[in-house]
Amino acid sequence: MPRAKGGFKTKHRRNKILKLASGYYGRRKNVFKVAYNAVIHALRYAYKHRKTKKRDFRSLWIQRINAGVRLHGLSYSKFICGLKKAGIGLDRKVLADIAMNDPETFGVIAQKAKTQIQ
Repeated sequence: MPRAKGGFKTKHRRNKILKLASGYYGRRKNVFKVAYNAVIHALRYAYKHRKTKKRDFRSLWIQRINAGVRLHGLSYSKFICGLKKAGIGLDRKVLADIAMNDPETFGVIAQKAKTQIQ
């Protein structure tokens, strides 16, 4: 039986993995067996963290809104309730940006929400 050394397909598959592993430290970047494990591990984390990134940003927006709302004597939950009653349809991303960069406008929004609660 002839010896199979691994032709074009094998080389192409290995080079694809090694290309993904370029920039890794030590043998992870140039030894196929080690690089394969590192790349598979990294791809799993990349998939998982694309999901968790969305959760992390939402919680960051909520924290920023809460900090801005506390200055106006409201809690976050009451503020959101007041926004819904006032018919203000801004999402948390926009509200957090306004709270950070334009406190005067955020104060007006907070007052509108406050009047709807009382």
